[in-house]
Amino acid sequence: MIEGFGEPNAVAIGFFLAFIIFSLGITAWAARKTRTADHFYTAGGGITALQNGLALAGDYMSAASFLGIAGLVALSGFDGLIYSIGWLVGWPIVMFLIAEPLRNLGRYTFADVLAARLGKKPIRIAAAIGSLAVITFYLIAQMVGAGNLIRLMFGLPYEAAIMIVGAVMLAYVLFGGMMATTWVQIIKAVLLLTGASLLAVLALSRFNFNPLALFAAAASQYGDSVLAPGRQVSDPIDAVSLGLALMLGTAGLPHILMRFYTVKDARTARGSVGYATLFIGFFYLLTFILGFGAMVIIGRETITSVDPGGNMAAPLLALGVAGTPFLGFISAVAFATILAVVAGLTLSGAATLSHDLWVNVFRGEAASDREQLLVARVATVLLAVVSVLLGITFKGQNVAYMVGLAFAIAASANFPALVLSIFWRKLTTTGAQMSMIIGTVSTLTLIYFSPTIQIDILKNTEAWFPFRNPGIVTIPLSFAIAIIVSLAWPVPAEERRFTELERRLHLGVE
Repeated sequence: MIEGFGEPNAVAIGFFLAFIIFSLGITAWAARKTRTADHFYTAGGGITALQNGLALAGDYMSAASFLGIAGLVALSGFDGLIYSIGWLVGWPIVMFLIAEPLRNLGRYTFADVLAARLGKKPIRIAAAIGSLAVITFYLIAQMVGAGNLIRLMFGLPYEAAIMIVGAVMLAYVLFGGMMATTWVQIIKAVLLLTGASLLAVLALSRFNFNPLALFAAAASQYGDSVLAPGRQVSDPIDAVSLGLALMLGTAGLPHILMRFYTVKDARTARGSVGYATLFIGFFYLLTFILGFGAMVIIGRETITSVDPGGNMAAPLLALGVAGTPFLGFISAVAFATILAVVAGLTLSGAATLSHDLWVNVFRGEAASDREQLLVARVATVLLAVVSVLLGITFKGQNVAYMVGLAFAIAASANFPALVLSIFWRKLTTTGAQMSMIIGTVSTLTLIYFSPTIQIDILKNTEAWFPFRNPGIVTIPLSFAIAIIVSLAWPVPAEERRFTELERRLHLGVE
């Protein structure tokens, strides 16, 4: 074990406790304002564009971004950048295709947009299946990252670390709702951008602040192949498949789409995406420096000896360039990152279970505001328990890869139905429903039969499905199912409903 890891760190403990106490104070303040379902889900729609942009960035810059990508770059070189690029280029799609129509027509979840013009119950059930699958995979990545971080920093058992994260996150969401979650994400985004910037500057200071000198040192130490593609994703088709999933999956993530309901109008929603893209783009440039910095300054053998998945590359780099106190600060920032994202995911899952399923499917929109709030909080507790169990079950997986799978489901299950419902008047309830269900099931099935599960985890000699990411098959399949079914069995009444809603959908006016 590296000196400074696996033993109590006074600086880290101090930062951890300060962040938790401060954020719980925010939760107490937010709890006094969270009296209705509207406040619980959307903070009453009073968040500004800059605030929402920072919160979107906070929601998006997850453990996979900070810990996972830095680790992938450190272990595989240039190829680790595919995750950064893929996640970043999804934001123009969100800005130009999704943000405004979503805000104009929805209320709490993206299923509201589909249900406004299609059959409410079938659509919400299908959307819930896809959303919960995405949230589950995303939660796994965050909880695994949290467990590794606290275990290595404090010497706590992995399982105890997972339970601590679950308990703190539960307090945020259960009592403060979206208001508390938003401000925790804003604080986390500022801390993460500051911490990553400091770490990148300190790493570059070893190379006269010249990134080219850093890359040259990496090539000298590990060969020119670290600066070329092919180590992480050797098959070009697999690379395209992963890129499609990362790019289109952004526009299908339930916890990201939910944030557009926290602002007052569509123009503010679009502005918040602009801010988010700026912050996220800058951050992903930093992760490339952090990954190569860890590769050269710390060394791959040291990184994998601490965590085989490479998730501790950034904290190890902090220890290497500035010692134990800075390690404590960076670890606390990573912990804040995980807590904020887990809170956002849990809130989105609670909205799916309570608003989409309980209120609109089982209760037929007859539930009182008090009942909605109660069910949302019960769903929050349920999701917290599930996230802890999943984090324990998937111990040892690389968190960036796990989030990549979540994006594949979002791109296949949610994105096709959502974009077609916004722009194609002939989409029918059955077409959208079949697209979402088949998109979810086919993605999960092909993930199971992929080399990652069959060869890496189950230790079989070969895999039935050749690609590690199924997006290149499942995304076109979902679009094709929606289009073919809708054209084969048209519903004129639903087409007329689209015409009635078109002005409101795209212009925000009746």
